[in-house]
Amino acid sequence: MSHVDEAGLARQAAAGDGNAFGALVELYGGQARRVARSILGVGEDADDAVQDGMIAAWRAIGRYDPGRPFRPWLMRIVANAALDMGRRRKVRRAGPIPESAESSFVAPDRATDHALFREELRAALETLPERQRVAVVLFDAEGYSHAEIAEVLKVPEGTVRSYVFHARRALRRALGAFQEEAP
Repeated sequence: MSHVDEAGLARQAAAGDGNAFGALVELYGGQARRVARSILGVGEDADDAVQDGMIAAWRAIGRYDPGRPFRPWLMRIVANAALDMGRRRKVRRAGPIPESAESSFVAPDRATDHALFREELRAALETLPERQRVAVVLFDAEGYSHAEIAEVLKVPEGTVRSYVFHARRALRRALGAFQEEAP
């Protein structure tokens, strides 16, 4: 869909056309879910954050500037909703973990190499600072440009480049064992 189509749909949505906004949600819902999951991990919280972000976008659609691309505007709202939910989740989870709690780690002998790598990658991503994690996922997994990510995160483009560089370096260190096993 072109930028012009997005702007037209956004104008229609701002005029109260729920179907036009629904078309935008349908177009970008998958990306919104991946953005939320990159921040919160797979689960209900990420889906709730997408829903919260979409509701916030619907309420704010009148403030959208049709002269600018819609996708970064929407993804910034979804990312903010996910970041807010993550902060709320951290507050809820505060407290000691009982020693009797079982680990959720899946032993390598019970998983395929691919599943193990995905688990290690997920864990490595979780160790990254939040903005680095979001930047590297948007850039490498979602194909966003540095400029689009800068708009989503509200930081300079050079900062995004730095986030991606440092995140990749940390991921290479964390996943080094997988590189050594490659033929």
